[in-house]
Amino acid sequence: MKKLLAAVAVSAAFAGIPSFAMAQATAPAAATATVDPQTTAAVKQMLDAMEVRKMLVASFAEMQKTLPQMMRAQVTAVINADTSLDAAKKQEAMAKVEQILPGAVEAIAKLFRDPALIDEMMAEMVPLYANNYTTAEIKQLTAFYATPLGRKMLALTPRLSAESMAIGQRLVAPRLNTLMQDIMQAAAQAK
Repeated sequence: MKKLLAAVAVSAAFAGIPSFAMAQATAPAAATATVDPQTTAAVKQMLDAMEVRKMLVASFAEMQKTLPQMMRAQVTAVINADTSLDAAKKQEAMAKVEQILPGAVEAIAKLFRDPALIDEMMAEMVPLYANNYTTAEIKQLTAFYATPLGRKMLALTPRLSAESMAIGQRLVAPRLNTLMQDIMQAAAQAK
């Protein structure tokens, strides 16, 4: 059961956080350094022009649509790769997954709906952008996002991100499944 819960948690973690949020999570600690007020104001204005808050909400909503099937696929692959389980045990494990999955999906959805999460992400993005762009560049980006092409890019980003995640899932999942099967077989032979 613990393995099953771990598999659900891992599949949720890798199901797809928006790429800019994932980059944010892996940014070096130096990105949280103090930023001068002028640059801070410029970044905040750019984030508003980019409609980052709206984009995060939309990206999380798109992710929530595919989350159950992505989590189910990941956990199914783990269960099917477990050579220590016979067909009946695999079926029993899948039944447990079906019981656990709705609660796990709802917990993740609740996390994504928390406005404090988005507030924190946006606050953390200020030094991230400030440390990688000059104030003048930030102002140029802000101007771009106010153009029709910039608006189009912003409007398409959530859908393109979701479709990119689906492509990644489609291409990476079979490779991960094969790797997991190899690891499980190696572990079984080592016993």
